[in-house]
Amino acid sequence: MSRIANTSTHYPSGAGAMAFFESEIVQDEAKRLFGDYQSLMQLGGEYGKFDREGKKLYIERMEEMMDRYRVFMKRFELSEDFQAKLTVEQLRTQLGQFGLTPETMFVQMNQTLERMKSQLDQQV
Repeated sequence: MSRIANTSTHYPSGAGAMAFFESEIVQDEAKRLFGDYQSLMQLGGEYGKFDREGKKLYIERMEEMMDRYRVFMKRFELSEDFQAKLTVEQLRTQLGQFGLTPETMFVQMNQTLERMKSQLDQQV
């Protein structure tokens, strides 16, 4: 995601459309998502040390971040911007190397979070 801020698309003069990656909204959400993801991954290393409420909160934050990421990716998919379409294709290619699609990635993340919730419920 760090390359988002450095990417720009130039439209022919008179096109009047703002490039997808030049949008402040896109850049701000990309920065927030990337920062939140990094923070949650760092925290995740300590997950086993969390008390029940801490684990619950961590799972909720992960779910919220995944929802935001899903919306963010949908913006890419729906965009007519060439760079946005290219980014989606690059993601599909990278995930494909692991036998995944963006859809299966989200399904697997949700399954993992559901498993974490189930384990938490069993600890009552």
